Amino acid sequence: MHGFAEVAFKSTRKDYFTFGGVDLLPGDRVVVEADRGEDVGEVTAVGRIAERKCSTSGGCATPVPEKRVLRVATETDVERLARLRDEEDAVRIRAREIVTQHGLKMKVTEAEWQADRNKLILYFTADRRVDFRQLVRDLARAFRTRIELRQIGVRDEAALLGGVGRCGRELCCSTWLPDLKPVSLQLAKDQNLSLNPAQISGCCGRLMCCLMYEHRTYVEARRRFPREGKTLRTAKGEERVVSVDILQERVTLRDADGERRTVHLDELKGEVSGGPRPGPEEKA
Repeated sequence: MHGFAEVAFKSTRKDYFTFGGVDLLPGDRVVVEADRGEDVGEVTAVGRIAERKCSTSGGCATPVPEKRVLRVATETDVERLARLRDEEDAVRIRAREIVTQHGLKMKVTEAEWQADRNKLILYFTADRRVDFRQLVRDLARAFRTRIELRQIGVRDEAALLGGVGRCGRELCCSTWLPDLKPVSLQLAKDQNLSLNPAQISGCCGRLMCCLMYEHRTYVEARRRFPREGKTLRTAKGEERVVSVDILQERVTLRDADGERRTVHLDELKGEVSGGPRPGPEEKA
């Protein structure tokens, strides 16, 4: 019976492996099968948790991963990997110089050695399609290894580089956020946030991932309120709902003469009689 393990490598790269004959726990460093060689990574999940993450993230091309965990990494393996990591800044700078020589419109964001030095992954961003066939040959000649150029988006670039968000904390995508999911403008609309891009965009220039964190709470709370534009029959006659304040649980109303007033949601529910009542059916 083989176990199932999720292993993380540099940056946000993760892969899934089978293992047997060894007990693994999250945090263990392991040597795994890689393309034409071996690599070293850190176990982030094992067993059913790893299997479920693999199936839900689409990280498994087959029901059972074809690659295996070979063994627990030794101190020598970890030290060799650390030396390679120290070289990667210089590798990235040299790769950028070669890209500049080719006059290509692409930005090399990060470099990652495979632990056995049989492959070098270069992450890059580009606004348009790039013909880098000759570039790959020159990079392979310069670094004397197999080259993989991997294009990433600006959100992935922010996760690789890290930084500090407008909240004053380190970027979620580079510290703890496991997956970068699509963020739509509707999330900001549902939370009555400013639609000014400068106010709701992160360091990457895309909508902030944290717009998702409280969205469900806002949507569920919104169901308790009447819809904007709805006409209600209250203690003062017919009034139209102008706006709602979910956090303060207040509703602003306007009557036929244009006079406005703001009432607490519970008070409004007590006033409404004979007309539409705010409730679960009054959804945003």
